[in-house]
Amino acid sequence: MYFLRPLLKRGRAIGHGPRCHKLVDKLKHHAYLPVMTYDADLDAKGLLCPLPVLKARKRLKSLVAGQVLRMEADDPAAIVDVPHFCAETGHMLVGTEDVPDGQVYFIRKA
Repeated sequence: MYFLRPLLKRGRAIGHGPRCHKLVDKLKHHAYLPVMTYDADLDAKGLLCPLPVLKARKRLKSLVAGQVLRMEADDPAAIVDVPHFCAETGHMLVGTEDVPDGQVYFIRKA
């Protein structure tokens, strides 16, 4: 976890008590990371640029403002296209996640 590196030395927090050590050890395991909730799901695996973004745009039209779309994609260009799409349309890219067969994007409708 890159954001914990300054605090860690051999898996332990520097200069903190034993309670902090337990917290850092928990944070290093994905089971303790918060789970993102979503309202709609879109499988865009196998689609190439610009189809994942076009499918996301179409799916977001049916959602109400504030709802979250979860989109799975394996197109390498989606790493650039999805954040750009969100910036241009006003939607919020809430989070991204790398999975073994691609990426998962969470988009909140504006």
